[in-house]
Parts: sequence; structure tokens; C-alpha cells
Amino acid sequence: MVVGSLAAGWLAALLLAVATFVTTEVPRVTGALLCGYALGWALLAGLSTRITDQPQRWAWAFAAFMGAGGVLLLAFGGSVTGALAWVWPPVLLALVLFAWRQTRRHLHSRSRALLVLPLLVLLALTSLGGVYQAVGAWADAKAFPMPGQLVDVGGRSLHLRCTGSGTPTVLLQPGAGEFSSNTGWISPAVAKQTRVCVYDRAGRGWSDPADAPQDGAALVTDLHTLLARAHVAGPYVVAGHSFGGLYTLAFAARYPDEVVGMVLLDSTAPKPATNLTKVTRSGSYDVMSHLSAMVATLGEVGFSRLYSHVEAGTLPPRSRDEVRASIAKANTVKSTIDEYVQSNRAMEQAGDLTDFGAKPLVVVTAGKGSAPDWAARQDRLAALSTNSAHRTVVGAAHEDLVAKQPDGAQSSQAIMDVVSAVRHHTQLSK
Repeated sequence: MVVGSLAAGWLAALLLAVATFVTTEVPRVTGALLCGYALGWALLAGLSTRITDQPQRWAWAFAAFMGAGGVLLLAFGGSVTGALAWVWPPVLLALVLFAWRQTRRHLHSRSRALLVLPLLVLLALTSLGGVYQAVGAWADAKAFPMPGQLVDVGGRSLHLRCTGSGTPTVLLQPGAGEFSSNTGWISPAVAKQTRVCVYDRAGRGWSDPADAPQDGAALVTDLHTLLARAHVAGPYVVAGHSFGGLYTLAFAARYPDEVVGMVLLDSTAPKPATNLTKVTRSGSYDVMSHLSAMVATLGEVGFSRLYSHVEAGTLPPRSRDEVRASIAKANTVKSTIDEYVQSNRAMEQAGDLTDFGAKPLVVVTAGKGSAPDWAARQDRLAALSTNSAHRTVVGAAHEDLVAKQPDGAQSSQAIMDVVSAVRHHTQLSK
């Protein structure tokens, strides 16, 4: 009965979390999971009381606790997560201690040692993780206020930060899972010569999450709307690292009259469209987005915060700590998973740019750690323009081009070379 009740709860949690009536925001998927778990505890309490001589009435407390939390999250979403983050960990820990004493008195089968007690230990660790996450998130919010501005792009806001002055304006696109603070070496260097803008894609940094996973077309539409509403006029030099290169290519293809130069920093290579990749639209059902939200719930109990401490160690201290604070958020986990799920579509959309004319283009390639055909793919990107240069940074790995100061300096120089070529209508030096 113990095994069956708890297994039913886990199954109900999974089915509710992927149900069509549950939106894909992390708080609401968390609420669905909690309602499923509540059903399992209620089954244990009700059935054991009704048909056995070992009633486990203490399980009603878990059912009520998880059910109430689940309903609140399903009904109100992110608006109640801040308050609940401080309430649920100590309450859960108190319930665990209560249940521990009750099971010693009322559960005499082997399931107590084999299943219930290990589960109670797991719940106790979860409550401690919740405290760790709540305290860390509070400290991060105090230590890292938003450096730029929030701009409404249609019911949600994106964070944009522009520094420096001059024209053309440089638009930076960080790589997969990254955001504005990952450009901590590059943005200040480029800002000495011209205006540079970097933003946080939906669900990262200080930006609100999107209501559906975003492919490259959705991302560049967001960016164009953001620039228009923030009154950041072109012309633009667009620069992207890794996956950010895909969005850079897609932006140049979509808005060719506004883009006058481009830099690709070890960019992911585009590929021809197959017309087989399904486009996820706002409001449409997408099971992968539900599953990514389920994984992201681990961030609410401190797992991603533990991992964040080993990341971004070579960035400037302020940028490093901002990156770690972002990695610790559940929304960052979800948006990163969604980004990789949409990668095929983004690579196809980047392939829409087939000719960059004679506009300045610099391709920068990492000198180590790449696949055997990587240099050839980068050569093909350089061939998009008749005024291009392909440079290899010897000894640099993929992430080093933005994360390490010496290699980031070469990336910054490539951007400034394109800016200079645009201003003076000159050919790039190879």
C-alpha cells in the first residue's frame, strides 16, 4: 500500500505537469507536481486508515501542505513564489520531523525502513536546499541590481544595457544559456570606441520568461522590437558568440537594411532548412517545454546554485558573480534547455543569410578543441562577404573567446575593426 500510494502520487504528478491546461512557467509546473504528490500522500493516509490496522494519518499533513502549495502556484504562478520561498522549507522540515515520530509509532512494516524513512530524509534535504536557494536569491537581488533598463516587448519585459557612444551601434549576442554579463570583457572594451548594446534573452538575467520556447526568428523579432521601443536606432554592427552567431545571422537576414557589419565568434554553423522542424508558437502545446520546466524545478531547491559556483571564473569579478546568480535561477535552467531544443530550427533560420554583399565581416575561430571540419565551416561563413577576414585565436578554446581577457581582447578587436571599416568604408585586413 505504501509503495502503491506513493507511486500513484509520482505518476499523477508527471501527468499533471505535462497536462495541456498547465502552462509551461516553472511555478505552475511546480504547482502541478505538488498536486500530484499530494494525491499520493492522501491515498496513503486514506487507504491505510480505511483497510489496515496501521493507519498513517500523519500523511494527511503532507497532502494538505503540498496540495495547498500546488493550488496557490497553479492559480497565481510567479506572483506568490517569493513569499512561498520563505514559508515552505521550514514547514516541510517540521512536517518531516513530525512524520518521523509518527512512523515509529504507527508503521511497523519493512516499508518504513526501505521507503518511507529514505523519502523523509530526501524531503528534509529538499527543505534545506530550499532555504539555501531562498537566502541565496535574496542576497543576489541585493548585491546585483539591474544595470540597464527593462523594456516591454508585448506583455513581458526584456533587459537592455547600452554603454558608450557613437555610430554604428554594436549589438552583442552571447552564446547558449548566457546573457549580458557574459560579455564582461568585450562590452567595456568596445564601448570605448562606439555605442554597444547587449540584452538578456527571455528567461535570462533580468528578463522575463517567454510564454513559449523561442527559435531564432522569435528571438530576432524580440530584439528588433526591443531596440525600437528603447529608441536604439541603427545602423548596427551585429556580433554573436556560439549560438549567438545563429541569431546574429538571422537578424542580418531579416533586417539587411539596418545591418552594416558583422562579427561571428566561433559561431555555430547554420544548416539548410528541411521544412521538417515544427515551429512552436505562443499558446501551442509543447511537451518538451513542460519537461524542461520540470527539470528546472531543481533550481528551486538549490541544485543549480551549487553548480553555479564552478562557472564563469575567468570573467571580471562583477560579471562572474552576476553570471553565477543567473545560473542559480530556475528560469535560466528552463530557458537554456528550451534553447537547445530549438537549435535545429535556429540553425535553419540562420541559413537564410546566403549573401552579405561587401559589408565588413570578421569570423573569429577558436584554435583548440574544435571538430575536424570546424575550420571549413568557419571558412564558409567568411565567404558570405567579399569584404571579410577569418582569424584564428591560437590556443583559445570555444568559451575563451568571451570568458578570458586575452582572448576576449582579440574578439573585441575584431568588432572594433569592423566598426572602423564601416566608418571609413575600407577593406578589412586579413
